[in-house]
Amino acid sequence: MSDPTEGTGTAGAPETANASGGESGRHVRVVLVDDHRMFRTGVQAEIGQTEQTGVEVVGEAADVDQAVTVITATRPEVVLLDVHLPGGGGVEVLRRCAPLMSDAQQPVRFLALSVSDAAEDVIGVIRGGARGYVTKTITGADLINSIFRVQEGDAVFSPRLAGFVLDAFASTDAPPVDEDLDRLTQREREVLRLIARGYAYKEIAKQLFISVKTVESHVSAVLRKLQLSNRHELTRWATARRLV
Repeated sequence: MSDPTEGTGTAGAPETANASGGESGRHVRVVLVDDHRMFRTGVQAEIGQTEQTGVEVVGEAADVDQAVTVITATRPEVVLLDVHLPGGGGVEVLRRCAPLMSDAQQPVRFLALSVSDAAEDVIGVIRGGARGYVTKTITGADLINSIFRVQEGDAVFSPRLAGFVLDAFASTDAPPVDEDLDRLTQREREVLRLIARGYAYKEIAKQLFISVKTVESHVSAVLRKLQLSNRHELTRWATARRLV
């Protein structure tokens, strides 16, 4: 496994009293968890200029094991957490970091940052203990604001996602089990939704930071598992289940 504090140089260091914290004087220590290096680099460039933003990126991770190691070592105030990660996904990170979240003296708070806007993804990480969920279409300024709000204990959601959470927690009924959908991996579900929404393979590849060949492999796997013949049948299948 690569160095869990890859590319930071400050991981594990305590918060310094003379950190400028940007114009407002605020300061927050953050860990980035995402399996795409290019995306982590982009987020670091967008929010990690500490003197201007007040955000200090103290560590990065690309999978579940690495994330748990980095978070435990650095004890950040906020973790930006992708939902779909090698090793069990964001929910597994939350499960293994539960003691850190419940630490009364120095709680680690989680903000999901994902390309997925699927209701089950949102609800899954919120049930796991995340304080909010925003999609990767968020602007840098809004992301910085969301990080500070989560640091302060607020719950933060992209506008259309808040309804998923309200609906889920307003109901005491367990969601129905869909055995067909459960056969699919999280990544296959992402590809399924985008295909059903009419995205071309190249567009899906760009949005998910994967190759066109990988998209094709996921589509083939989805069709095989669901015993469907083409993307038109797949679209009807997804629409019938309100997954689009």
